[in-house]
Amino acid sequence: MQNSSDLEHPKQCEFRIGQRVHSAGDYRRIGTVKYVGEVEGYSGIWIGVEWDNCDGKHDGSVNGVRYFNAQFPKSASFARPHNLSTGVSLLQALNTRYRTSSTKEELNEMYVLSASHKRVNVQLVGTDKIEDILSRFQELPGASLSYLGVSSSGDPVEISKTLPNLKELDLTGNLLSQWQDIDAICSGLPALTALNLTNNRMSKDEAGISHLRNLRLLVLNNVTINWSQVEVLKDSLQAIEELHLMGNKIREITPTSSEFVQGFCSLRVLNLEENCIADWVEIVKLSQLKCLEQLHLNKNNIEHIWYPTTDEAQYKPFQNLRCLLIGGNKIEDLASIDALNSYPSLVDIRCSENPATDPNRGGIGRFALIARLAYVKILNGSEITPRERKESEIRYVRLVMSKPHQNLEEIKRLHPRFIELKAFYGIEDERPLNGPAGPQKMASGLITVTLKCIGPSICEKTPITKKLPATTTVGKLKTLCLSFFKLKFFKLRLYLQEGPLTHTFLDDDMASLNDAGVCNQSIILVDEDF
Repeated sequence: MQNSSDLEHPKQCEFRIGQRVHSAGDYRRIGTVKYVGEVEGYSGIWIGVEWDNCDGKHDGSVNGVRYFNAQFPKSASFARPHNLSTGVSLLQALNTRYRTSSTKEELNEMYVLSASHKRVNVQLVGTDKIEDILSRFQELPGASLSYLGVSSSGDPVEISKTLPNLKELDLTGNLLSQWQDIDAICSGLPALTALNLTNNRMSKDEAGISHLRNLRLLVLNNVTINWSQVEVLKDSLQAIEELHLMGNKIREITPTSSEFVQGFCSLRVLNLEENCIADWVEIVKLSQLKCLEQLHLNKNNIEHIWYPTTDEAQYKPFQNLRCLLIGGNKIEDLASIDALNSYPSLVDIRCSENPATDPNRGGIGRFALIARLAYVKILNGSEITPRERKESEIRYVRLVMSKPHQNLEEIKRLHPRFIELKAFYGIEDERPLNGPAGPQKMASGLITVTLKCIGPSICEKTPITKKLPATTTVGKLKTLCLSFFKLKFFKLRLYLQEGPLTHTFLDDDMASLNDAGVCNQSIILVDEDF
């Protein structure tokens, strides 16, 4: 634990390579010590620091002399010892956050102007009561000590005496790096169940950690941890229910004892967003986690999804997985979307911002996703109502029927649910699937659509309902809208409404309404194109 004299005179502190520091007076400017010593052409001792936010001046080289290697061209700089802080203990930060009273000068700055433009000091009602409650540490159920320069645990016995009832602790953005300090903090907080260590650069040494057993929620976002380290911590995380590992550049899931990750008997939520996982093989290694209900994989590099089938599994893979977030990946094939139907309990999916599911990049829209995903109840954060599912599935069937296919087998391959849905809704063939060229009945005949103006200059127009040939092009419908609503000198944009808050831009003027996914009873929004 660091004493107050060290805090007042940082130059007396012994800086070491790898130590975490922050700029004096700026808790958020955090970096790692890379060099301690003299700099050619300058007197005295200098500390070379690589800053987390790349807010530096060079890459560790000055005037042609290299003192250390920084990761980026301008992520490093040199500083005098007195301009850096090596941090404080947990209890020192606690006092700073909750027992620092307002100064007389600060109170004088709280005022309003009277009618005669004179300052009238004000006092917030209840301030004293709130400060009194916060200052009684023994009663605190939770504490937020984010960005306060915490670098060490201090005495676990003193922590236990001071915070006997603390259940939640946020240590985001501090200077912690040693797992032994985290272990000491947890040993002094027997009631602790939730710990946030986001943006602390943790070391690779987790040996001897044994006091994390009561944690139910652990956040390790951006702490430079890999899965091998997670495996080492696993035995001490006996009660963990939520584990967050965002932004750690994880590429592989590396179980230690078998093909699949074992243990984590209570883990319900695993967050691996913003990592570098590309191969679904890595995700399958998590398939035997019996309690896993939510798996967050947004913003990785995943290209293909499939459902594992193996006789070696002790139980059905991903048996209890209810929520899967795979948005912002690189999925291009619809077979990956169809594969999600094989996950036995999956009802909540986020798959937006993938090439296969982004209409702006040639992917399918919401209605087609709903039709292809048989059991999903929540899609991209929006609940699927029974009415929306019915309308989406009927529209999907008719869209498939309007496409030229060689044979029934091709349809089954490209649209696995088509036959099932067509039979369920009793939709009869309106054109032969395969036949000689020549006059044929229109795939969908006349369809009824409602046109609704939403542009700022035309929104007062009364919506109208029209019967149109399904072969009408989007460009032709724009022209018709000008006539229907008696608009002149307007350029229009059309959107297909797919839900209360979702709509698809009809950007291809040459596409027919059928090809664009417009079906009977669809609502088309008419907007101005500025």
